[in-house]
Amino acid sequence: MTATELDDAIARINAASPDIVWIGLGCPRQEIWMCENVAKLKQSIAIGVGAAFDFHSGRIKRAPFWMRSAGLEWLYRLLSEPRRLWYRYLYLAPRFVTVCLLDLVQSRLPHGHGHRH
Repeated sequence: MTATELDDAIARINAASPDIVWIGLGCPRQEIWMCENVAKLKQSIAIGVGAAFDFHSGRIKRAPFWMRSAGLEWLYRLLSEPRRLWYRYLYLAPRFVTVCLLDLVQSRLPHGHGHRH
C-alpha cells in the first residue's frame, strides 16, 4: 500500500466506525500492520484472523474434520504449504511455548529467585 492508499483505507474504516476490524493479511504482515496502524483507528479493536477469510471463501481447503477435531489442522496446513509454514510451525511456535513456560515457572519461584527485574 502506498501512504495515500493507507490513509484512505484508515479514513474509510474510521468513517464506518466499526467496533472490530478484522485484519486478514497473513502472518506477520497483519501483526505489523496492526502495530503500525491500530492507534489511528478510532474506537476499534483490530484482530488478526490469518487464513480465516481464505477458509471461508474456499480459497484454501480446510483439513479433514477428523484432523480439525484432533487439533491437527496446523499439521495439515504444514503439509499443504511446507516451504511457507515450516519456520512458523516448527521453530517459532515451539520457541514461543518454551518462553511462556519459562516465564510461568519463573513467576512461581519465591521472590528474588528467578524474577526478572
